[in-house]
Amino acid sequence: MPAAEDNSQGALAALVSLLDLEQLEENLFRGTSPAQGWQRVYGGQVLGQALVAAVRTVAEPRTAHSMHGYFLLAGDPSRPIIYEVERIRDGSSFTTRRVKAIQKGSAIFSMSVSFHRSEPGFEHQAVMPKVPQPEELPSEEELKVRLLAHLPRSMRGYWQRERPIELRPIEIDRFLKRQAAEPVQSVWMRANGRLPDDPKLHHCILAYASDFTLLDTALIAHGRLLFDPDLQLASLDHALWLHRPFRADEWFLYVQDSPSAHGARGFCRGSVFARDGKLVASVAQEGLVRVRDPNR
Repeated sequence: MPAAEDNSQGALAALVSLLDLEQLEENLFRGTSPAQGWQRVYGGQVLGQALVAAVRTVAEPRTAHSMHGYFLLAGDPSRPIIYEVERIRDGSSFTTRRVKAIQKGSAIFSMSVSFHRSEPGFEHQAVMPKVPQPEELPSEEELKVRLLAHLPRSMRGYWQRERPIELRPIEIDRFLKRQAAEPVQSVWMRANGRLPDDPKLHHCILAYASDFTLLDTALIAHGRLLFDPDLQLASLDHALWLHRPFRADEWFLYVQDSPSAHGARGFCRGSVFARDGKLVASVAQEGLVRVRDPNR
């Protein structure tokens, strides 16, 4: 895939490079992880890279419309990840691929991806909620000034790091008040710089970004935050449906809710709207939400 057009956006250029997998064989690819000191590989990175691997085995003009993945083991960011693609089916309208991500000889992630050739059909969609526009919300720099002093050290490090995806959350009071509330949130997002006109790249960038903030939605009902030291959180599975064309370098609204948490698992859903109100994607995820046992 081509490089980001604006090289001044170092984090975004690094993400585009991260998604540019090395091809080892016809159905075999190798990816790496950024050296950021994470203890495990970020789930969105594996989602994006696995989608890249699948895309590279499918001929134009078919595009991905759905993917369903399972996180099996924590990824080691110090080691490369091998992506093995299995060509399940090439039909007249649909193409199916299965991708396995491997480290140290074991599968750490498995995903099925379906591709579809474009064709006409019925049209309807959910309505985008009325929310403040991104220009009406604090920028990330303004949020840092307002929030950093009140956040745990681990969250301060996260917010201070340059990131490829710009976030503008609509509900920020929960970061300060820590009060239990209805488990819903909306966040404006976009790539932090201009991307090439390659729809496949925009799909992979959205797959990467769709893991941001989603599992965190389950914690809102309990007045907790993602980086609380007594919590153990991990994505268990992730599903993404791509409905309509979009650009990941233009603002999109990620509307999220968590209908259920039970048995140390939280279930969360997301709807992704382009700024003009078109529903461009839907997301679902179940994740581990465990309170650590202080005696262990």
